[in-house]
Amino acid sequence: MEEPYVEGVAIHDDPEPCGCFRKGVAEALVGARAGRAIEPRNFAFGSADTVGFVEGNTDGSVMREFPEGPARSENHGMHGISEHENREIPRPPVGVMAGGTPRQRSGGNPGMHGRGKSDTPIVPVSPPNKAAQAAAEVGEERGVAKGNAASETRPGHRAGPGVSSPLDRVRLAARQDKGMRFTALLHHVDLPRLEAAYRAVRPQAAPGVDGVTWREYGQDLQGNLRDLHARIHSGRYRASPSRRVYIPKADGRQRPLGIVTLEDKIVQRAVVEVLNAIYEEDFLGFSYGFRPGRSQHMALDALAVGIQRKKVNWVLDLDIREFFSSLSHQWLVKFLEHRIADKRILRLVQKWLSAGVIEDGAWSETTEGAQQGASASPLLANVYLHYVFDLWVRWWRSHQARGDVITVRFADDAVAGFEYEDDARRFLADLRERFAKFGLGLHPDKTRLIEFGRFAARDRKRRGQGKPETFTFLGFTHVCTTNRTGRFWVRRVTDKKRMAGKLRDLNVEIKRCRHLPIPVQGRWLRSVVNGHLNYYAVPGNIDAVCSFRYEVAHLWHKALVRRSQRANLDWQRMGRIANRWLPTARLRHPLPTVRFDANTRGRSPVR
Repeated sequence: MEEPYVEGVAIHDDPEPCGCFRKGVAEALVGARAGRAIEPRNFAFGSADTVGFVEGNTDGSVMREFPEGPARSENHGMHGISEHENREIPRPPVGVMAGGTPRQRSGGNPGMHGRGKSDTPIVPVSPPNKAAQAAAEVGEERGVAKGNAASETRPGHRAGPGVSSPLDRVRLAARQDKGMRFTALLHHVDLPRLEAAYRAVRPQAAPGVDGVTWREYGQDLQGNLRDLHARIHSGRYRASPSRRVYIPKADGRQRPLGIVTLEDKIVQRAVVEVLNAIYEEDFLGFSYGFRPGRSQHMALDALAVGIQRKKVNWVLDLDIREFFSSLSHQWLVKFLEHRIADKRILRLVQKWLSAGVIEDGAWSETTEGAQQGASASPLLANVYLHYVFDLWVRWWRSHQARGDVITVRFADDAVAGFEYEDDARRFLADLRERFAKFGLGLHPDKTRLIEFGRFAARDRKRRGQGKPETFTFLGFTHVCTTNRTGRFWVRRVTDKKRMAGKLRDLNVEIKRCRHLPIPVQGRWLRSVVNGHLNYYAVPGNIDAVCSFRYEVAHLWHKALVRRSQRANLDWQRMGRIANRWLPTARLRHPLPTVRFDANTRGRSPVR
């Protein structure tokens, strides 16, 4: 099928996107149109690439292929990625609070991201023998021998149920042609994908403005999904306004969230799964936020390894001011049109963006921004920053920087490292100008340029300026220090403000539940401490996690002794109770260098 004339987006060597018209060409079998890639330059591996140094794979099962060079990388699949570490305190089960037994969760949470065939497993090559070749070859990797038979990923927990060959072809086409525009995607949003999206929604999730819960919708699931499927494909589907709620932020402010209806969640999850097949082949390696197969700890590892192994003397801590509220709808649609030519998909996105919000019973229009809390918002935010920030950073490093540059981005939080101070200052000035063109801005207080690196302590001491400054990224404060052998390393400790805020919230919940049986409280607090250890128990942070466990036991003791005037609970007995229910504080993560090397140079996790 051919289209004689199609509205699209012009692609040119400058990273600045703009709108124009271009003529169509013959479509591929997957419903895509060929075109030039939007990237400002081809990504070559002829020399060591410092931005790409902290890049990993874009998906847990399908590895990103670069236009040139054999270097590839691979990450382990991790689902359920959140923006930051979870500061919410899980509450005891409702049934237990009422005196009954805990209700069992119904439904499942199958993987939303359909996986396809795995690439050839990656193994590190032997170090080069000649010193002249070391810089160019030491980072490269090779595949296994041709004699090894490639195996297909089977549907299941890792691949996701119902992995479809049509999405595999979409993924393959997106990988092979970076300028291809896909014209037929909506047919991938079928009944099985809608049902998988429904079962991936948390049954306890808050309902939207229509008040329909997960269990109520599931009473006639097949009938409801057939009706929803028919409305989507006939154009009769209408997005509902989101319900505005606020949650506290770590700095004391309120974060606005949009609670969408259950049907909107289902449709958004299904569409996001289809679009991920395309954009996971486009996103750059230093983008880690809200992506399948990636996590906060992968971003933290990449940052620590980049600072330790590259020539980093200055660190720029970036924070985009009110990003989700400032996102331009017009620019977002233009960015999507670089890859998506299916007008039906674009109309669905525009419906979600313009649905509005309901707050205190009053509806208000949304002319910019994406609702935090909606299933489609993380992907849309990544698409926006991919064109505004990621591609520009790669272009700037290759054309403007004099020394090494590393970058790690997780959603709207990013950190960049520089070898020279003048590079860092020019980068910051150019970035402000770049963001201004797309309606974004950097937070004046949270965006800082600090001297940080292996020589920062020595240089500052020589100038009489004291210890190097620290910066916070993804809940960890990063500190310049040395290990026992005197070698430089980046120590990561729990952010004091976040830990204090979490303990305050926990104290309120402990007091509210102190009259429950001790086993019930113990099981709940065990889950709280386990969640904290799972995120913060990294090398170098054992003192902070031990302190958190002690504070939890102390707050629990204070609440138990106040259950009655005759309570006789000394600290010795309380210690036995705490040891019975609270897990011991131990490290639960390897060194950043070990895990980073395993993720980027190890074999495929789907073998």
